Amino acid sequence: MTLVVALMAALLGAAKDDGFGPYKPTPLKLSIPKGWPKPNSDIFAKNKLTEEGFELGRKLFYDGNLSKDGATSCGSCHQQFAAFSTYDHDLSHGINNTFTDRNAPSLVNLAWMTSYHWDGGINHIEVQPLSPITAHNEMGETLENIIAKLNADSSYSRYFKAAFGDKAITSQRILKALAQFTGSLISSNSRYDQWKNGTLKFTPVEESGYALYKANCSSCHREPLFTDNSFHNNGLPLNRFGDAGRQRITGLSSDSLKFKVPSLRNVQYSVPYMHDGRFNDLDKVITHYTSGINYLQPTLDSILQKPIVFTERQKLELIYFLYTLTDTSFTKNKRFAPAQPITIKH
Repeated sequence: MTLVVALMAALLGAAKDDGFGPYKPTPLKLSIPKGWPKPNSDIFAKNKLTEEGFELGRKLFYDGNLSKDGATSCGSCHQQFAAFSTYDHDLSHGINNTFTDRNAPSLVNLAWMTSYHWDGGINHIEVQPLSPITAHNEMGETLENIIAKLNADSSYSRYFKAAFGDKAITSQRILKALAQFTGSLISSNSRYDQWKNGTLKFTPVEESGYALYKANCSSCHREPLFTDNSFHNNGLPLNRFGDAGRQRITGLSSDSLKFKVPSLRNVQYSVPYMHDGRFNDLDKVITHYTSGINYLQPTLDSILQKPIVFTERQKLELIYFLYTLTDTSFTKNKRFAPAQPITIKH
């Protein structure tokens, strides 16, 4: 009996070890910064976060093979130095020199989001990549072709083995790995955070800017995430694409021109601004709220019905505060940069 058990154990062990070493993933835990609320849901509940899954997701995020032209990766539009947004381009770029009709939003603190994209059309982080991957003016590829390309790249065998226990490359595993990487992009070490934790003091100008923020911006851009993850019409006119925002998803006229409130974290680096990147500096954004709002729009947010008044000095004070939300430990973190080859221990 003992011999039979030993033989079965040996056979099972051989089945798990296909020459790439045993499956021993390293568990990771989503770190919730001090003073932050817990996410509304656990994005990793059915996708256990591991070091190996994160590394696979990082490799996929920067791999142009996820696109039809082999050159456009997720990281092409979501650039780390720009807080994982598209720097200096109003619209994100797709394959074959095409353009999308929206600005690529910053990928930051996604674990606290309940919906994704400017119109909230995606409600789960694992599904989110499907839209840009398959869109004809973004990455323009099919999951079937991606799987074929990844199977042709021998380096991926080690990554999938390490992350999931065997070499099989599936669409579900690709999406899970991407979610492990993007869901780990947490920014929480700005000057604001250090001030909040009592490790530094604001300058008088920053203090004044903070007071202006609390009085005029905090209703939608709530601390500590600096977004309430809701959708608002902030008085922008319909753009040349006829983008009605949230109404695209719900079909409700009451959602016309409503877009998701973006986080203000790292706003210094995530230029240009708004869903279509129409403003290329923060002064123009503030000017919109003081003198550019279209008050005739029926869905204009009630908070904005009364004009905001800022002096030129107050504009600068507010901007100085917004700069305290810059987190260079996030934008320069080598852990979030393109992946390095991994070694699987035998």
